[in-house]
Amino acid sequence: MLSEDGMKLLGYCGLYCGACGIHQGRIKQAVENLRKTIYAYGFNKIAPELVKYEPAFQHYEEFEKVLDGFEKTFGECPGCFAGGGDPSCIIRLCCKQKGYAVCVECAEMGTCKKLLSQVGTLDNLKRIKAKGKANWVKEMEKKVKLGYCQLDEITK
Repeated sequence: MLSEDGMKLLGYCGLYCGACGIHQGRIKQAVENLRKTIYAYGFNKIAPELVKYEPAFQHYEEFEKVLDGFEKTFGECPGCFAGGGDPSCIIRLCCKQKGYAVCVECAEMGTCKKLLSQVGTLDNLKRIKAKGKANWVKEMEKKVKLGYCQLDEITK
């Protein structure tokens, strides 16, 4: 059975937002884990003293701000259709301009330079076209429930 939010997690470009590491909270979790480790060892308190051993520690406060930025910007993403992701994404803008929900609806999909430059492959879109959006989303929901994350493929 297709979840109510499943179709909302199908990105304009054919990626499934539910399988995105950002949507799944992996960056937020990584920042939280790093902070726990830093605080557990007290590095946040002794950073000024560590400067004499490693000059980079003079930038500890900026480092904390960068971690805050990662958490704020990439901590939670509701998916493309709910306003998440890159607001200036050329694929999102193109689909909206043409009135499409997904690139598979466009006759130019196979030759679209914008799409290929951003996504790199049309594999997902070809599967969506062959199976239909709802069936493909059901398949992706099952994969995600079993632990699938696109980030795992990207970082191999």
